[in-house]
Order: sequence, then structure tokens, then C-alpha cells
Amino acid sequence: MLHRWFQSAAIVSTLGLLLGLNVSAQTAAWPTQPIKWINPFPTGGTVDQISRLLQPHMQQALGQPIVIDNRVGASGSIGTAAAAKAAPDGYTWVMVFDTHGVNPSLIPNMPFDTIKDLSPVMLIGTGAMVVTAHASTPHKSFSELLQAARSKPGAISYGTIGSGSLAHLAMTAMGNQLKADWTHIPYKGGGPLSTDGIAGHVPVTLATYALWAPHIASGRLRALAVTSPKRMPQLPDVPTVAEQGLPDFEAQAWWGMLGPAGIPSEIVLRMNAELAKVLKIPAVQERLSQMGVQVSASKPDEFGKFIRNEVDRWGKVVRDNNIKAGQ
Repeated sequence: MLHRWFQSAAIVSTLGLLLGLNVSAQTAAWPTQPIKWINPFPTGGTVDQISRLLQPHMQQALGQPIVIDNRVGASGSIGTAAAAKAAPDGYTWVMVFDTHGVNPSLIPNMPFDTIKDLSPVMLIGTGAMVVTAHASTPHKSFSELLQAARSKPGAISYGTIGSGSLAHLAMTAMGNQLKADWTHIPYKGGGPLSTDGIAGHVPVTLATYALWAPHIASGRLRALAVTSPKRMPQLPDVPTVAEQGLPDFEAQAWWGMLGPAGIPSEIVLRMNAELAKVLKIPAVQERLSQMGVQVSASKPDEFGKFIRNEVDRWGKVVRDNNIKAGQ
């Protein structure tokens, strides 16, 4: 009986060793098949723009096709949930936006845990958001916009990429502190917001500079204020919100890469390293600069800490203002 037990133990041990060697071999060989890159927002938005900018360079670096999969809805949480539930083998990744740090406080019963179910890979970059007014509106400055919002409560409508987005929370915070009452119009991503914003169907918007840069340059939109702590080099004559009566106000957009929890650390580090190399390519740097994106290229653990801080910070804004999904 004892002899049989030792035989069984030896077999189990050998199988475990072989399995471990097989996993190690697969990790070392990664990638050996096409990679899925989920975009949880519509085409035309900044997440999609940055993903498609990086895609060809990452394909070359990794030696495998990268298929971009736009899975939109629920402030990016639908696509992110698909990534969280994917096999942790390095063949599914997701590019998230700043809504990722807000969703845990805003969306009840999310089908994944923002911290536990995803592997942070890299904070790719951050960027200022811009308060804009369509050229057809009478608002020539941020102070004029404030005056209009104060004189006719609720009459000024502003658009963002969605309910609970960073832009939504930032405008809510601004309105509360500056005694300005404006009405939120949520869109389902940057693409739809861009369409209506350019056409003037929504008179005021708050979105990333990346989304509005060409339309500000053309004169279709007026840049009234930026949410960065300092004025943007691309818009040196546009004041910060902090200069408009809210000292220390800051609300910057951000973009980052995640994968399912449990991906072997060697694969996460390889993905991080290849992304870092691509972000140093002059043409990529130039395009991101044009979009107003300041490259961060963080390490995975730094990005994990950043996400936790964002969840805490914006969760407080959601609770303090009793913001609900769909507002």
C-alpha cells in the first residue's frame, strides 16, 4: 500500500513538473498566434485613435497580427469585462480610458472587479481636457459661459463621452464650486460626441484635446479653458480652469493597457517593454504630442497604484454629488 502511495505521489509530481515546464515553454515562446486588442469605445474616439496608432508598430515588435475589437457600452465596462473574463494567456488585452477609474463607484454590480480581475500593464499617457463652445454660440470665454449658466440655470447644455466619465465628473465639480448650473448630455463615446459637437447640436463640450484639436484649429470650436494644472503648449492663450476661480483644480484624461488577471509576469513585462519601445518612435511621439497626450510609459506596478488612486479620488466625487449611472 505504501509502495503504491509513493508511486502515485511520484506520478503527480512528475506531471506537475511537466506541466510547469510546458507553461514556461509557452511563456518563453509568446506570442505564437494573433493577439486581440479590445477597444471598449466606438471608432473615432481617442482610445481608438491611440490604439490604431500603436497597432502596426506593436505587430512588428511582437511578430503577430493584432486584431482591434471595438466592444462598446457602459462607459467602457462592457469591453473591459470581456478582457477580464478572457484566458490569461497573453492573447487578449484592453485599452482603457479614464472612465475605468470611475466605473466601480458609478456602475452597480459590474461583472468584474477593477482591481482583482485585471493585470495592469502600462499607463500610456495623460492629457488635458478642453472646455469648448461651438462657433455658433455667443460664448467667447469661460467667464461668459459661467455668466450664462448662472443667469439661466439649466439652460446651458454640455456634452461628454458618457455618464460618469471623467469629463462629466469634472463639469459637475466645476459647476458646484463655481455656482454654475448646466445640463449634462451624455454620448456613447468620443465618436458620437465629435459628430454632434462639430455640427453644433451640443453647444458646449468637455473632452480631450486629442478629440478636438483639428476643430479648434479650424475655428469650428472655441477653446475656453483647459483642465490641466498648467496651460497647454498647444493652446498657450487658453487659460486653465484653475485660473478661472478654482485654484488647484485638475482633471486629466488618461489611457492605459490592461490584461486579464493571472497573465504570467514574463508576458506582462514583455508587453510593457515593447509598448515602451514603440512610444519612443519619433513618429509616434509626434502624433501623440499633436493629440495633447503626455507619454507616461509607466511600469505595471506603477499603473496599478495609479488606478487605485483614481478609483478612490473620483469615487468620492461620485458619492459627494450623488451621481448615478444614466444621469
